[in-house]
Amino acid sequence: MKEIRKVKFDIKLQNHVWFWGVYFTLNFLRWGAYFNDYPYAFKSNLIEFSLVIPLVYLNLFVLVPRYVLKQKYIMYTFLLLLSLFVIYLLKTALTYYIISENIWPEANREYHPFEINHIVAVCIGELYVLAMASSIYLTLTWLRERERNRSLRENQFKIKLKYLENQIQPHFFFNTLNNLYALSLESSKKVPDVIIKLSNLMEYVLYDVKGTKFVPLIKEIDYIQNYIEIEKLRFENVEVTINLESNIDDVVVPPLIFISLVENAFKHGGLNNKNLKIKINCKVTDNKILDFEILNNFVISQNHNPKRGIGLVNTKKRLKLIYRSNFRLKQQTKLNFYIIRLQIPTYNED
Repeated sequence: MKEIRKVKFDIKLQNHVWFWGVYFTLNFLRWGAYFNDYPYAFKSNLIEFSLVIPLVYLNLFVLVPRYVLKQKYIMYTFLLLLSLFVIYLLKTALTYYIISENIWPEANREYHPFEINHIVAVCIGELYVLAMASSIYLTLTWLRERERNRSLRENQFKIKLKYLENQIQPHFFFNTLNNLYALSLESSKKVPDVIIKLSNLMEYVLYDVKGTKFVPLIKEIDYIQNYIEIEKLRFENVEVTINLESNIDDVVVPPLIFISLVENAFKHGGLNNKNLKIKINCKVTDNKILDFEILNNFVISQNHNPKRGIGLVNTKKRLKLIYRSNFRLKQQTKLNFYIIRLQIPTYNED
């Protein structure tokens, strides 16, 4: 079933009262001064507003939701014209019995009910007020709805981003605890060192980056280096080289955006690999792009697929949420080397 959007009465009542009160006062003063007859202007405007105000709200809260939003334009037009005809009858009768038998004293001559000029003049006047009041209300409603939608999208973005970050962190620590478990089975003396370094990593995740959208790149590099030290305790033959080719002191990046790439290099590069080599290159180009590249060698096997895993999938989703299409994540293999290259815009600390 097609969803029907409804116009909600979400503008405060006092604002409606103020609008009609100011409009009535200005109209009363205008026509009172124009004809130099304020009592007549007051009575005629009292009749006018007592009829046009219900017409405006009938249009906004009944006709528009039921017919315009459902694309029943013919029925809407018919009912609007019918409402204008009823307004004409009531206004003419009230003017005749309360104000003057001359139903249109503003004209240069005396008019009688149901003369075409009088009908057209009354209907045009009602449509003018109807269009002005409705356009103001609908414009304000549209602005409020746009702000609500913007706020909703922003909250959805934050929730989804937080969900992905929460997925990445347990995934990383799960892998690290597996490494620690493997060392404990071997009764390795490296276990205390691994626990200390893991504690440092958890402190960074739980306190340093909690609730932050961007963190200094240099801290992310330190985090990566601590992770590498843990992995070096597990792998006997591993060589890791980190090249920082430019000044990155003031550059900020999303927290934990690179760790899944490093994880992937150890996880898949170290599979059946007795001589793992990893190289990390990080630089800022002249066009203000942060270029992060990581290479690892791997042993070719039937079951080897370095592109699998939740870490890389979540990293791509986070990048799309943060940068939309303004980033590049390229994966390729050359001989027995697997290469991931991430390019993102640079932001500096204020």
